[in-house]
Amino acid sequence: MNKKVLLASLLAAFASSAFAEEIVVYSSRAEQLIKPMFDAYTKETGVAIKVISDKEGPLMERLKNEGSNSPADIFLTTDAGNLWKAEDMRLLQAIKSPTLNSNIPANLRDPDNYWFGLSVRARTIFYNKNTIKPAQLSSYEDLADPKWKGKLCLRSSKNVYNQSLIGTMIADIGAPKTERMVKGWVDNLAAAPFGNDTAVLEAIAAGQCDVGIANTYYYGRIVAKNAAFPVTPFWANQAGKGTHVNISGAGVVRHAKNVKGAVKLLEWLSSDKAQNMFSDINYEYPANQKVKADPLVASWGSFKHNLINVKAAGTKQAEAVMLMDRVGYK
Repeated sequence: MNKKVLLASLLAAFASSAFAEEIVVYSSRAEQLIKPMFDAYTKETGVAIKVISDKEGPLMERLKNEGSNSPADIFLTTDAGNLWKAEDMRLLQAIKSPTLNSNIPANLRDPDNYWFGLSVRARTIFYNKNTIKPAQLSSYEDLADPKWKGKLCLRSSKNVYNQSLIGTMIADIGAPKTERMVKGWVDNLAAAPFGNDTAVLEAIAAGQCDVGIANTYYYGRIVAKNAAFPVTPFWANQAGKGTHVNISGAGVVRHAKNVKGAVKLLEWLSSDKAQNMFSDINYEYPANQKVKADPLVASWGSFKHNLINVKAAGTKQAEAVMLMDRVGYK
């Protein structure tokens, strides 16, 4: 073999090795929330990460249509309901990782190891500090009481976060009780449902309503810029099973070309170092319970989590959508 042929062969082998080492991530998370972690991983390991970004629905359809030709190794998204759907569509594969099983609590990962939570968000009650006292609040169910008529603001039922909350409550307290609760919410609305959690929180601050339900990280984004914001969280259902929590997380794609690399990346994302970055950037809670929350997040106080497996957010999602439709929750 002459030198030119040998050099070409070596270059081809190197290129093939480099391509195999690259990890391709299909992500529905905002790029600014994940790029710092991926840059840190590349700096630490030398492994390149290519990110394809879109909303979760189009990404799942893309994975389905690509089949075994998909370049994706990891699917990263928000909400256990979306991860369950990806699993249900047979887009993910189960993996064995003692590291992930050790770092991520059982209620924050799929029981069959198809996906793992990487950060936690609580969906709880928020209230206007100028008009409501904490002693007036207790639970999600209590917001259906007529005493809150004309005082409640909610996000649209079309959003997966509310679908997951209601789905989890169906699994937790049963459909009849959940339906009565949601019907009471609808009766107590101060305005038509809003398009996002930020709008709910701003409506509470403006006095359009006194109470509402939102994910904690939306609140974190606001108070990080405006410490005088007159709204604060109340940890729902502390006398019962605890506050509803959900996750952002990821799984290894069914037809991944770099399974080993994908698993290593997920393990790294569950580590102490990455968990601090992963949660702090978006004011979420670490999924790895050995890691402390960002000081701003920690300042909201500790609370009892509902420990039902977050997979319930997906398995009961269709039932939740039908329930909300029946009671006129738009």
